[in-house]
Formats: sequence, structure tokens, C-alpha cells
Amino acid sequence: MVDDTDVLLKEKRIFKPNEIILGKAIIKDWEEEIEKGKDYVNYWADKAEQFTWFKKPEKTLDDSNKPFFKWYVGGKINLAYNAVDRWIETDKRNQVAILYVNERGEEEKLTYYELYRKVNKFANALKNLGVKKGDKVSVYLPMCPELIISLLACTKLGAIHSVVYSGLSVMALVERVNDAEAKILITSDGTYRRGKVIDLKNVADEAMLQCSSVETVIVVKHTGTSIQTSDLSGKEVFFDTLMEGEPAEFEAEEMDAEDTLFLLYTSGSTGKPKGVVHTTAGYMVGVATTLRNVFNIHDGDLWWCTADVGWITGHSYVIYGPLLLGSTTLVYEGAPDYPDPGAWWNIVEKYGVTKFYTAPTAIRHLMRYGKKYPKKYNLSSLKILGTVGEPINPEAWIWYHKNIGREQCPIMDTWWQTETGSYMISPLPVTPLKPGSATRSLPGIEADVVDRDGKPVPLGKGGHLVIKNPWPSMLRTLYKDEDRYINTYWKEIPGCVYAAGDIARKDEDGYFWIQGRSDDVLKIAGHRIGTSEVESAFVSHPAVAEAAVIGKSDPIKGEVIKAFLILREGYNLDTKLIEELKKHVRHELGPVAVLGAIKQVDSLPKTRSGKIMRRVLRARELGEDLGDTSTLEE
Repeated sequence: MVDDTDVLLKEKRIFKPNEIILGKAIIKDWEEEIEKGKDYVNYWADKAEQFTWFKKPEKTLDDSNKPFFKWYVGGKINLAYNAVDRWIETDKRNQVAILYVNERGEEEKLTYYELYRKVNKFANALKNLGVKKGDKVSVYLPMCPELIISLLACTKLGAIHSVVYSGLSVMALVERVNDAEAKILITSDGTYRRGKVIDLKNVADEAMLQCSSVETVIVVKHTGTSIQTSDLSGKEVFFDTLMEGEPAEFEAEEMDAEDTLFLLYTSGSTGKPKGVVHTTAGYMVGVATTLRNVFNIHDGDLWWCTADVGWITGHSYVIYGPLLLGSTTLVYEGAPDYPDPGAWWNIVEKYGVTKFYTAPTAIRHLMRYGKKYPKKYNLSSLKILGTVGEPINPEAWIWYHKNIGREQCPIMDTWWQTETGSYMISPLPVTPLKPGSATRSLPGIEADVVDRDGKPVPLGKGGHLVIKNPWPSMLRTLYKDEDRYINTYWKEIPGCVYAAGDIARKDEDGYFWIQGRSDDVLKIAGHRIGTSEVESAFVSHPAVAEAAVIGKSDPIKGEVIKAFLILREGYNLDTKLIEELKKHVRHELGPVAVLGAIKQVDSLPKTRSGKIMRRVLRARELGEDLGDTSTLEE
């Protein structure tokens, strides 16, 4: 059965790279690199050569037991060694590796050598607590240097880390710690958010009453709240106390290429969180290669990805990717609009950030405040911008391009997932850009848009987004649930292709346009419409800052659209604006877009990684159970 979605929005603007970008491009010829990547096994074999191996792989890919693919078979390596140790004997030894900044204006810098010593000390401390290769360590920390040190120390000694975002509730922490059967929990006294200190220790204390596998709780004194040694229970110890007297040398564990590196639980936007398993070598090759190529990472760059390490973007592109490239990564703790909506742009100017990567939801949030805040700051250090987490609507793309990039910075609109580990579809700096399109699959990746029978749909028609060949940074399974792994990703579409769960289309240039999650598609009068197109139409109106839409039952049309809108400053949803918005959306999308109701809201239900949870809006409308909402930010 062909299961097309109708395509209503047509974006024709094209932005070509300038001569400066072309001159500094690591990959000069986009088409040539894509052609090389068609021989994907040899392509990824070549990319693995950039690292230090204890034992080189005997085989690049073992696909004999699909969909349980194995990469770099027989290879022995350690990711932390490649991210830190190998730079110590080079000129990068005294280069800043981690630049930590918080919303209070405080900063801390760690050079590669300082990071190396701290990671080694903490790896020794964990080893003395009985942590060994294969043990699980849960990490419930804010964005602070100790978070990066903890993860690298786990990786160095071969322990499997499982980060739980520090904004999650007691029960969400309990669920993830127990599922992972963690031996250690690392937490802190608190975190900074919008001028307040949020207590994390109380959350951890309550959770630990239900987590029998945890033998030791390590507490970072981060915010300076008055927790004393006498306040700690028998199985609790301070991070800095644990480090005292530990040697600053530690021999990296030789890890098999396919040894588990970390567990990361999905955000819950589709119900019960899944424990995604990522392994060592393939993940390492994927994140380093894609970051270098997509963002043109050179010596001297200051890289800033605004994501929290509680999500895959933070794992791949705050910590591991930048450090594997010997770059400086900025780690920020705080809100994007505190103490005012110019907070991020102040940091860009103060430190000279060159590459900046954030979520469309953050861009739309900051758009509400207009141009005045970006105008206050000198953003000329920026060379390349990026987006992650969801499709970016054309109007937000243009605002970002004009006001943050000064029309000089290409925008790398990246499509990927927790499960993919690294970028799948993205431009390169030399790629002609279309606002709202992630362009084409990266070299070594083959994405397509197909119907439910696995047949490619015609250009311009919507269908199911799939990845047709295995890739190194792919998830290997779901923790303790192989059946769910197979059924979720590999059974929906015939042909053993990875089903991403997204609806997309390809245009005449082969560019991908992501239209939304397949379970969010609207069905109106026989037409299937992607939610992102309708939301983009709303946001293209000057009154609208953010939009989320759901389908609501209608006896005649089957479904009509109900829209939830956050308006920009100075607008209110009165009868006149409602009529204006209805006309605007019909003009943008045509008569198929039948609007049932429009509601003004102050916030939308989102995961903390920025994805709108439309299922929560639907459940509220129908009075149904909301399901897992542990990851909701708003």
C-alpha cells in the first residue's frame, strides 16, 4: 500500500556558500565525496584510520546477522584515550579542552593536560570503589566540568555510563537507574537555572530509596550549598574527597570495538523510554567524522553546542566529537534567556565562538524578542551555524541567518536521532542551502523516502524516511529488549532497512524535507499532511513565535487542525487575528488545511531536548492518560 503524504509548502530560495567558506572547506567537492561514500564499507574503513588503535580491525563490517551489525570487528581501542591522552604529547597539551561558562558569568577552563590528569584521578577512584569493565554508572549531573570528567573516566576504565538529564523527576531517575542496574550514581548538590539553585541531591536521595543496585553515591559540590560530610549517608562520598591522593596516571582499558560504550534512554516523546545501546569504535568514528566534515572544524575553532549532555546531542557533539578532534568545546549551564534574551549572544562575543549549534525551538523562542538583542553584540566571530532536534521552519531559518549569521554563515540543518548516534542527513559547508531542508544524506549514508512496501515514492511526495545501509555509529540494540529493537526499527518497512519513524519527501534536487513524525501525520479529507508544514505556515505569520498542531475528529472532514500558538510580544489572539491566521494558513497551504480551532498558549509541552510532544496535546484534548511525561520541560 502506497502511503503518501501531501506536500503543501514550496520553498524556492537557495543560499550558496561564499568564497571564504569555500576556501576553508575540508571537503571541497560535495558530489565527489558523496560518490566516494557509495562504497560505504571502504569509506568508513578509511575514516577509522584517523584514530590510535591498540589492535587494528580485522574486518570493517560484519553483516552476517542482520539487523545486529558489527563494525571494526576484532579491533581494540579506547575512546577516552583518543579523546584526551593522544593530545598530551602534541602541541594541544596546553590548549583549552573544556571552557565551562554558567548563567552567573562564572567560568572554568581545563586544558587537555589538566583534563587528562583529572580523568585519570577519577578513573582510579572509581576503580578503587570496585568499578570494572562492563559495570554501569548512572550520572545525574548538571552541565559542569565534573560531568565530562565522569564520562571520560568511565570510558577510560571500560565502565558503561548512563546519563540521566538533571531536570528529570525522582521516578524517571529511579526507572533509568534500575533498568541499567547501575552500581554507582554520580550526582551533585544542585544546578543553576534562571537565577535559582535547583536541588538535585534531594531528588537523588529520594530515588536511592528505590535503587537497590547502587552501592555508592558520589556527590559533586557544584553550587556551594551547605552539605557537610556529616550530612552524607554511609554509602555517599564527595567527588573531591574521592579524588584526593589518587595518581594522575591511568592506563586506558583495551576495549573491543563492539564493547558497549554507553546506554542512553530516549526522551519519552513516544511513550516508555528505550535504553539505546551504543558501542565503542563505530560511534567514535561516526561522531568525529561527521563533526569535522559538517562544521569544518579546524585548529583554533571555538565550538559551542548548546545541548545538554543528558541527550545524545550532548554526548556526541558537546563531549566526544569535539575532543576527538582536539578542539575546544564550550559547556554552558543555564537558560538561553537569562539574565536576558541576549545571554547567548553575549557569550559568543565575549569568547569569540566560531561554530554555533542549537535547536530550532531555542531559535523560535529567542525570535519572540525581536532583533534588538542580537544587534547589541558583535557576532562577527561566527563562521558556521547549525540546528538540531527537529525540522527548522523557513522563517526561523531566515531569522537565524540574518540576525545571528549576518547573512555570512551557512546553516547546517542536521537530521539524526539518539539511535543513529551521529548526523545522517545534513549539508556540508559547500552545499547550496534551502531554508527548511536538511539537504542530502551525508557521504557513507544512504537515506530514502519509501512507501510501506519499501518502494521509493515519487519526488515531491511524502513517505517514510529510511536508512538503507548500516553505518558505524548506529545503535546495536535496545538494552535487555532485542525484540523491541527489531520490531521498532527493522520490521516496519520490508528489506531490512532502518525505519526512522519520520515522514519526509525528496525534491527534484534530491534534498530531504522532514515533515514530522509518522504518528503525528494529519488526515484531512483524504489528504495526509505533515505537522511540520502546518506549523511552518503558522510561524511564517509575523504574529506567531511557535506553533504546535494536532488533528481533531470531525464528522465530515475526518480530522480538522487544532493549533496551539505562542504569539510574539505585542500580539493577542482576538477575533481579527484568528481570521487573519486562517486566511494566511490557507494561502500558504491551500484549501486542504482546514482549521478547526486556534488557541493561544504561554508554553508548549516539549522534551528538554526541544521536541514538541504532540501526543500530550492530543491526550489532553481527548481526556486520556498522558503516558510518560517525565521528560517534559514545559
